[in-house]
Order: sequence, then C-alpha cells, then structure tokens
Amino acid sequence: MLDFPLWKQILVWMTCAFFALAALPNLVSESTAQKLPFKESVPLGLDLRGGSYLLLEVDNKTYLRDHIQEVRDELRAALRKAKVGYRDLRAGTDAVSLRIRPETVEEGVDLKKIYREVDPELEVTETAGITKFAYTEKALAALQLRLLEQSIEIVNRRVNEAGTKEPIIQRQGMDRIIVQVPGLQDPAELKRLLGKTAKMTFHLVNEDVSPQAVMSGVVPMGTQLLSSDQSEEDMARGYPTKYPVFSQVALSGELLTGSNATYQDGQPVVSFQFNRLGASKFGAITQENIGKRFAVVLDNKVITAPVIRGAILGGSGIIEGNFTVESANELAKLLRAGALPAPLTILEERSVGPSLGQDSIDAGTAAAILGTALVVFFMLMAYGFFGIIANLGLLVHLIIIMGTMSLLGATMTLPGIAGIVLTLGMAVDANVLIFERIRDELRFGKSAVAAIESGFRLAYGTIFDSNITTLFAAALLFYFGSGPVKGFAVTLAIGLLSTLFASVMFTRMLIVFWIKKTRPKTVPI
Repeated sequence: MLDFPLWKQILVWMTCAFFALAALPNLVSESTAQKLPFKESVPLGLDLRGGSYLLLEVDNKTYLRDHIQEVRDELRAALRKAKVGYRDLRAGTDAVSLRIRPETVEEGVDLKKIYREVDPELEVTETAGITKFAYTEKALAALQLRLLEQSIEIVNRRVNEAGTKEPIIQRQGMDRIIVQVPGLQDPAELKRLLGKTAKMTFHLVNEDVSPQAVMSGVVPMGTQLLSSDQSEEDMARGYPTKYPVFSQVALSGELLTGSNATYQDGQPVVSFQFNRLGASKFGAITQENIGKRFAVVLDNKVITAPVIRGAILGGSGIIEGNFTVESANELAKLLRAGALPAPLTILEERSVGPSLGQDSIDAGTAAAILGTALVVFFMLMAYGFFGIIANLGLLVHLIIIMGTMSLLGATMTLPGIAGIVLTLGMAVDANVLIFERIRDELRFGKSAVAAIESGFRLAYGTIFDSNITTLFAAALLFYFGSGPVKGFAVTLAIGLLSTLFASVMFTRMLIVFWIKKTRPKTVPI
C-alpha cells in the first residue's frame, strides 16, 4: 500500500503542474494571461460582477395558433388538388376542423393518405361528420422543446452579436429562458437587442427586375428590395448588395428541422432539412422554378440566394457558394437559429449594480479566507507534521478546483464560492479519517510503517463511499436546479473529485516520500 512507483509520482506532479497552469490566469493580468499556455480565467457571475437579468417566456400558444393556420391552408390546397369538396373549414387555437362532402370523394381517393401528406404527426378524429386535426401530446411536447431550443440559439446569437462577454443563457422548464449578461448595467439595452429576434423566411427572387431598377430603387408592386448580408469582401467581388424579392413568403423558416455545414466536392457547403410539410412545399417550389434564384432571408437581409438547378423532392438541399469553413458553419447556425421563431415575453427583469457585486465578492472572499485559515489551524494543532502535509493537499485541492473551472469555462457565483468553502472542510475530512485510523492502529501496538499502511488501506472504503454519495447529490442538484443552484453543484462536484486526488494520491505520495527518507520509528501525529 505504501509502494508508490516513480511513474505514479511523475503522473501526480504532472497533474498538479497542469492544473496550476490552468489556474494561473486567475492570478495575473489579462495581458499577461494571453502569453500563457492557458489563457482563460474563471468568469464572474451576475451576483459577483453586476449586470442584467431577464426571464423570458416563449409564447407557444401564438406559435401554435399560427402553425395551425398554415396547416389549414395546406389542407385546403391538398383537398382542392384531389378535387374533394368540403365546408366549414376552420382553424382554432390548437386544431383544424372541417366537414367533408362525401358525394365529392371519387372512388380510389384515400383521404387518410391526403391527411398524412399534409403532416404525418396530425391526429385525425371524426365525430358527427366533423373531421378534426390536432397534434398528440407527444408531438406537441417535441414541438415545444424544439421551439425552445431554437429560441435559445436566437437569443444567444443576439446577445453575442452585441459584443457582450460571457452571457449566461439557459432554459428553465419547457417554455422559459434565463438571460444573464454580467457587466451590462442597462436592461433596456438588453431588451432592445432581444427585440430583434428574427423570423426566417424564403422568397423567390423577381428575375424580371433589371439591375438598373434595383440601383434606382424602383420595383413593381408585390416586390421588395432587401439588402444583402454579404461581407465587404464578397461585395468587392461583385456579389449583389440588394435583391428584388417577391413580398409573398414562399416558404416559412419554421418548417426547417435542421442544417449543418458539410463538404461537397471538397468545398464547404450548407445542408438543410425540412419537415414533411416543408418538404412538400419546397419540392413544389423547386420543381416549378428551375433556373430562378431562391432567397434565404433573416432579419430582412438576404443571407444567400442560390439558383435552383433542379427539383428537390426529398425535403433537404445543399446551399453552394464561396464558403469558408467558418462562414458555412455560421450560415448553418443562422438557419438553425431562425428555424422556429416565436414571440418572447419578458416575465422578470432586474439589474445588479457593481457595488452589490463587489460586496458579494468581499463577503465571499472573507468567508473563504476565514474558513481556510480555520481548517489550516485545526489541522496543524491536531496532527502536527501530518497536518502540514494535509494542508499541502488542501492547496493542491484549491488549485485543481480553479484550474478545472477555468478549463470548463464555469462561471463563479456566490453559491459557487459557498461550494468551494464547503469542499475545503470536506477536503481535509478524508485526511482526518486516515490520520485517526493511523492513531487507532498505533494504539493496537503496530509499528509506525504498519500503522500508516493500515490507516490508508482501512480508511479508503469510507472515503470513497462518503464522496461518491455526495457526488450523487451534486449531480441531482445540477440536473434539477437552475442558476445559482447549478453553480453550487458544479463547484461541489469538482471539489469532491479533487478531494479524492489530493487526499488519496498527493498526501499519500508525500507521506511515502517522508517514510523512505527518514525511516521513522514513531509517527508524529
């Protein structure tokens, strides 16, 4: 048990050096940190740095109502195409209803097939001659989750585009988004940024409008000029700065289910996918408009306007262009972000001033210093020389916590500081168990080396059990909690893992080194 081979010693020292380098940016200036192997320091949360906080709610009801109206329009078009008569076609808040005229249904016409082609996720029921179309609970939950995730992407992009640093954007439940922007003292500015939340649309380009008309700004009725979102380099290469697109939306971005940057013939391109309803509309548009340009519009700006080279009937397609890997990834992200837009309602807003944040920092720092000092003093008084070794392990424990948080980009909050202070006591708790076991073995008459070996071996089971069970609690706090609770759970979990390393590996290595050098007859404990 006291055998500690050279390779293991090297591994322990390399681990300590690695986390020390990762934690070093927290102790130096930002300019100095840029010269280090690891450049990121632990960002301060809203409660420590000050800033703005918003709680947003995604308006699922409005989105569902608009979506149901589109389903109604698709049903109308599909039934007319099949020459099936109907009446009383209505779109409610969550369902579409109509009455089919049986005398108009020709032999061989499969109504269920027509309904599935509109949207396979619709549940169709018929009561007293009224056919009702609605989504199942499972389909609604999937739709709601997808809408929330896409809204988070939009909010994240909006906040980051403003040049703010280290925003904290996370979901709460199934319809809410928490936005925290440390350092931003004006919530009105944040609300203005989020008010730009985009709606993705697809429009056909009016090919009859000449370049001269575009330059003069005179376009026919039903056509609008939209600015290009091209970079200055692309514009210098001759790409259009404005596009004459039809005002009528040919395809809504809400029908997108995903987009990804990929490669075709060795060149970066962007692939995209529609749901069943979108695939049907997209196939019809591309089939009827070969050779024309199809504009992808976000924020009233044309991201790209590729030429339709052929009918695309599979619900997916490729956008080609002079993409770099970075620009292809960015476009894919924009397409995903704008896929399922919905209104956002501000439920709560508040700002934390820097003075309050500084008070929290001062209080947290004082608590951490006092707690550390008391733990160090207790270990020295209770265990003497072995207490010094335990305190060195405590230092390694703190280094690992700060280094890990820097590597993960975890935000330091006031509850996070509380978690660190808590793990300081837990860090030496493992050493206390070992040292007290060594004392017991000495009372039984064992030699110094045998008592130390038995102390480590017999205490390991208790150490692992206590830390693993607490780690489960931290995992549950992280999974079910939000905001400050998550911060506490993260620092607690990191602290528990670093405790195992500091007490089981580092302090044991120092004690083994001391035994081999001094060959003690007694244990100074």
